[in-house]
Amino acid sequence: MFTIGVDVGGTYTDLVATDETGRTVFAKSPSTPSDQSIGVMAGLDELARRLNVTRAEMLANTDRLVHGTTVATNALLERKGAKVALLTTEGHRDVVEMREGLKPDRYDLRTPPPEPLVPRERRIGVRERLKADGSASIPLDAGSLDSAITAVRSSGARSVAVCFLHSYLNPAHELAAVERLGSELPGINISRSSDVLPQIKEYERVSTTIVNAYVEPIVRRYLTNLEKRLSEAGFKGTLFVVLSHGGMAPVEEASRLAAGTVLSGPAGGISGSRRCADLLGIPDLVPFDMGGTSTDISLISGGQASLSADGMLAGQRIALRSLDIASIAAGGGSIASVDGSRTLRVGPESAGSVPGPACYGNGGTAATVTDANVVLGYLDAGAFMGGKRPLDRGASEAAIDQIAAALELSRLEAAAGIYKMINLKMADGIRLMTLRRGVDPRKFVLLSFGGAAGLHAAEVARELEIRRIIVPTVASVLSAWGMLTSDLRYEVSRTHYGAGARISAGEVRELYSQLEEQAAGRLRSWFNGPISIERSAEMRYGEQVFEIDVPLGDLDLDADDVVDQIEQRFHRRHEELYTYASPGHEVVFVNARVAAVAEVARRGEGIKSASSAEPCVPRSRRKAWFGGWREVPVYALDDLRPGQSLSGPAIIEAETTTVLVDTGDRLSVNPLGWLDITLR
Repeated sequence: MFTIGVDVGGTYTDLVATDETGRTVFAKSPSTPSDQSIGVMAGLDELARRLNVTRAEMLANTDRLVHGTTVATNALLERKGAKVALLTTEGHRDVVEMREGLKPDRYDLRTPPPEPLVPRERRIGVRERLKADGSASIPLDAGSLDSAITAVRSSGARSVAVCFLHSYLNPAHELAAVERLGSELPGINISRSSDVLPQIKEYERVSTTIVNAYVEPIVRRYLTNLEKRLSEAGFKGTLFVVLSHGGMAPVEEASRLAAGTVLSGPAGGISGSRRCADLLGIPDLVPFDMGGTSTDISLISGGQASLSADGMLAGQRIALRSLDIASIAAGGGSIASVDGSRTLRVGPESAGSVPGPACYGNGGTAATVTDANVVLGYLDAGAFMGGKRPLDRGASEAAIDQIAAALELSRLEAAAGIYKMINLKMADGIRLMTLRRGVDPRKFVLLSFGGAAGLHAAEVARELEIRRIIVPTVASVLSAWGMLTSDLRYEVSRTHYGAGARISAGEVRELYSQLEEQAAGRLRSWFNGPISIERSAEMRYGEQVFEIDVPLGDLDLDADDVVDQIEQRFHRRHEELYTYASPGHEVVFVNARVAAVAEVARRGEGIKSASSAEPCVPRSRRKAWFGGWREVPVYALDDLRPGQSLSGPAIIEAETTTVLVDTGDRLSVNPLGWLDITLR
């Protein structure tokens, strides 16, 4: 039986299959942005070919297919989601424009605020009002609701977000409105805030619900169509989707909470990075994932990745918990240009997979990072994708010549400048995840993955004074591989906020007991194996505005001093994050959170090959730029064995990635067969 991971990127769709013996096979296929399922099915064809079976045979013997998708992400970035209407409490329809009263950059007086996904004419007030304790101040007015439904019908909206004031405490009015909407407008998509995000803070709740309503029809249609295509192709297993928090869920759950899929693909990379930390015994890693369109950067500290509820994408607030990932517009397809002041810029525009870099021969003429790597000799034009997709070196040279002419430089100087610029940009991205958070990157190991990362990892690490780099053998498809290490996960939360009132031990026990029952019950409808429970709380000091997440781990809920224990953990966590704590200040318990987690079977991890004392033998030599043109040895990654080592300059090539080892750097092959590079 196989398990298959599929990660759809901006340029390539990556696929990984593992079987019961632990064998791992991977493939890449060009992404098809107009319909991602086309690229997925083409990739499955290629994967089956590499397994020496037909696609039907492979799918018939696959018990689990785990998918990371960018459908929701693209819909938000390109503003191609559903036409949405908002039903909200009368007088509160402008919350999405007032936001939190602050601009992202308060000193920028010129940049306008992001345009709301729902224009004012489709934001409709309904006469009803709940008090802050959840009791009804104004009952839901049937006539007002009827008028609102009529307005929705005439607006042409195909999706509705329902978000009433204080519904996180009492969803009765929202439930009644949803029932009426369903009967009056059959077939319309409905997102209810008390289902999507039943938490305090009105702006976060309404914005997240609107995002969910905006992307859900598209995500649901895509996943339903993909399920149908897979079934028709012979797939009899279960299709799971990776969510932004790193866990996976069945198609129905991923469709219901579509806003939770906006970081679906990158989340697979973080799951894989956590697994790498376990396998390597290295708890502190900087995952560096450079693909064709973007670079995703995160942090593994103490073997764990941090979760955040401060998500923002395309100017839209998404307060669902997600892995803390910084995504920057820097990839192999990033386009180089020269502005009016003759300044070289690289990105944020990308050539993507169509037309792609100039060297792809698909009609692209703009110079990209990939073209610079071809000109510098880092990429072998004839061996790209194992020789199946040779690159046009002449097209790369012509594209770089345009940049060189504009800057009055030589072709080599222009290519080296593009290479240097993209490295500095990615190093700055890592600084955002480390130095600005009080973390010293020099104490971390850089985990290099993604198809393009190996070409740049050494120089990015050198810029940050990181001395060690790990490159897994599955580096080019690590996000897809990581999806096979994701667990089933279902999260629930509930607000318990009493200004100036300390939560009692009885309230803590009742709150977590109810949430655990709800989360475990939902997960058991997907999975019949053992389930573990993760507890946490969102807390703050009395006069603070923002909460911090406090893991509660092995907390004994039955202890008499359970509240004191929770508050002590809050003080410790606050000091870890901000270097100080204030034990004498009032502590406010805001949200309780529970995650039910079911660990899935993992195959083929940690298998070690026999160590070899044989010297590394290059398969060829070629000229490449290492501070000057040098004839450097080129090694095949598949030929390297655990225990072997070599010194740079050298180039390590695999079918889907290339790794540079600079002069004076030392590479060794660890017992997993992965590359371990120590910088000079």
